[in-house]
Amino acid sequence: MGIGEDEKILRQIAVLEDEHRALDMRITNEAATIDQLNRQRLKKRKLWLKDEIARLYDYLEPDIIA
Repeated sequence: MGIGEDEKILRQIAVLEDEHRALDMRITNEAATIDQLNRQRLKKRKLWLKDEIARLYDYLEPDIIA
């Protein structure tokens, strides 16, 4: 894995983190107006983003037990 690839992954992580924050704010700010189905969809997307961010961080720094 080269330095350029690491930078590409870090940019992708930043984009995903931005989307995660935006979803969190939307869920919080629109809590009273969002119907339950849309809230569940937003939370599911937010969870997927969190998992994808963790997966990419693990790819950059694998947990290798010697």
